Amino acid sequence: QVQLVESGGGLVQAGGSLRLSCAASGSGFSIRYMAWHRQVPGKQRELVAGIITGGNTNYAESVKGRFTISRDNDKNTVSLQMNSLKPEDTAVYYCYTNLRWTGDLSESTFWGQGTQVTVSS
Repeated sequence: QVQLVESGGGLVQAGGSLRLSCAASGSGFSIRYMAWHRQVPGKQRELVAGIITGGNTNYAESVKGRFTISRDNDKNTVSLQMNSLKPEDTAVYYCYTNLRWTGDLSESTFWGQGTQVTVSS
């Protein structure tokens, strides 16, 4: 089994910064893709940013130029540096991974438990 453990959420004023981190624990797999999603009550969960093993990234239009996603492939961690935060960035942020098991080459996806980010105006 794989666990995703997130850290770094909290309360910040508009214009401030936060850094989220997520570590995947376990063994017997290789991670193909890691991402951050977010969700506010009553709305669908949305992709914020993603990164593949090779380093290519994708971002939601609303966070481009403000957020940066990065990975440490050796440590199976992903981080999200969030700058110039806005009240509309307030949400629960979830870490996500798509991985391949080295034994049978099947794929699995996992989600973290979520971390709250609140941006005050």
